[in-house]
Amino acid sequence: MKDAFGTPQSLLILGGTSEIGLAIARRMIARRARTVWLAGRPSPELEHAADSLRTLGADVRTVPFDALDPAPHAEVLGKVFTEGDIDMVLLAFGVLGDQANDEGDPPAAVRVAQTNYTGAVSAGLICAAALQNQGHGSLVVLSSVAGERARRTNFIYGSSKAGLDAFAQGLGDALYGTGVHVMVVRPGFVRTRMTSGMPDAPLATTPEAVATAVELGLRRRSETVWVPGALRVVMTALRHTPRSLFRRLPL
Repeated sequence: MKDAFGTPQSLLILGGTSEIGLAIARRMIARRARTVWLAGRPSPELEHAADSLRTLGADVRTVPFDALDPAPHAEVLGKVFTEGDIDMVLLAFGVLGDQANDEGDPPAAVRVAQTNYTGAVSAGLICAAALQNQGHGSLVVLSSVAGERARRTNFIYGSSKAGLDAFAQGLGDALYGTGVHVMVVRPGFVRTRMTSGMPDAPLATTPEAVATAVELGLRRRSETVWVPGALRVVMTALRHTPRSLFRRLPL
């Protein structure tokens, strides 16, 4: 099944219980996707996510995947590709962590970095090679505006996303001309379970809005997608704000 006009027929979602990932899956199924692989830690939540997509008419399969255990990644993900071509791989896993706690708990901080960055490097390289062997497909990486410039209140999470973002951009450059398209998605504050209880932020968005932006980005073969789009201007300004001023901003 070849990816045509940016509307994939087959999806592999790494982070199979991600609210954003599932919103993207629902949108793709509403278009033309028929096969969805949900990769995540085996759990009732993963099975529930799969069942919810099956009710939409898709053939949904689950596969065990743990970002913190890269040793079996090649074998597990390789088996998915032996079942048939995958038009789109979505890297949707990640943890926010608890900045206030993690600053005083280095192992917890390392866990955030390993999940958001190291696990993504492992899975990203494996899936990129498989897509290249196919000769087509898209690798969509959920980054974050937090990676544009580390803030005092979440620099552990932000630095892990900065690494992920740089990795995905470099991977996209390495794959240019191979038929594999890499798209980096930079949402702002997304209202999900992960951010539940946190105060809303300016330009906050939803999983459904991210899904809409991803679909449009695929159609346009975009390399970077901001959600919402206005964040591109905001983050450009913040990126160039002098550090002496930036550290005093209530961010």
